[in-house]
Amino acid sequence: MSAHPMQADISMAHVLPPPDAHRLLIKNMVCPQCIRVVGEELAALGLQVHRVALGEADVSMPNGAAPDYDAIRTSLQEAGFELLEDPRAQLVDRIKTLLVALIHYPPPGPRLLNYSAYLVEHLGKDYHYLSHLFSASEGLTIEKFIIRQKVERAKELIGYGELSMAEVAQQLGYSSPAHLSRQFRQVTGLTPTEFQKLGPASHARRSLDSLI
Repeated sequence: MSAHPMQADISMAHVLPPPDAHRLLIKNMVCPQCIRVVGEELAALGLQVHRVALGEADVSMPNGAAPDYDAIRTSLQEAGFELLEDPRAQLVDRIKTLLVALIHYPPPGPRLLNYSAYLVEHLGKDYHYLSHLFSASEGLTIEKFIIRQKVERAKELIGYGELSMAEVAQQLGYSSPAHLSRQFRQVTGLTPTEFQKLGPASHARRSLDSLI
């Protein structure tokens, strides 16, 4: 992954939009390529695109008018995305987007371990409320969603073949390789070592959009 032009967007760095900007929350944005595609789709509609990040975009009309949401909705759908307009769906998708960005595209520095505090800080909501809303919407807990994402990231790191299991565990914030191995086996039915022995053909991780 390139860590240069896209890094600030992927890490959800705060960018203050102009006063007339409209924030769009968009489902199925899970990678740097998605950021580029969404930006191009919105620009093609004649919108001024101030910022695009995983799961959201800040746009405005050149004349200060309100954007044509029907046109935006249609354009995004044709590109494989979805404009989120229900507040609860928006919040659930923000939870997913923040966690995907943090696990798959972590910012430089120490690995964050307290995911609940991270969500509360960025979403300004009580964690019990976020947890209940997420479980009701998705049929699984935030904790299980985090485990799924960490296992998929572990598959990718194992596939590179450059890190030991101890290093993979450390990168993903596990207390030990044994802890990683237990969760990996719960999700895949295999230990990381068994998965590694299957060879490169088995190392392709599922697409992120299939996991969120």
